[in-house]
Amino acid sequence: MDTRISTFYLDRFWFGVEVDHVQEVIRCQEITPVPLAPAMVRGLINIRGQIATALDLRQRLGLPERPVDQLPMNLVVRAGDERVSLLVDKIGDIVKVEPEVFEPPPEILEGEVRQLILGVCKLEDRCLLILDSDKTVNGTL
Repeated sequence: MDTRISTFYLDRFWFGVEVDHVQEVIRCQEITPVPLAPAMVRGLINIRGQIATALDLRQRLGLPERPVDQLPMNLVVRAGDERVSLLVDKIGDIVKVEPEVFEPPPEILEGEVRQLILGVCKLEDRCLLILDSDKTVNGTL
């Protein structure tokens, strides 16, 4: 059975999370900083009267800072009873992934990042890194 993956870009990488975990995708929102929060927690955003934590996925994955002239997009995922906005560079498409193209994370991924990647899907001319949204979020809240 095919799995539907919502894709997005961070730096030069192509990531995805299962569509079932995604609540919505929205443009850049005003972020209210939270004093003493970890660096990867950029602050809080208001989504139609609901407060959500904004998590900088570049920071979480150890990637370089986003250029100051590039506004992030919000990929809002559900983590238990909470909604968390993953700040990403660009939203991609929804792709269907067949089980036979799914492989475990490559050995070159080390440390915490390896724990956050469920696996890799080899698609046409590139690889899609499948992110474990629960582990990504739960390690920060």
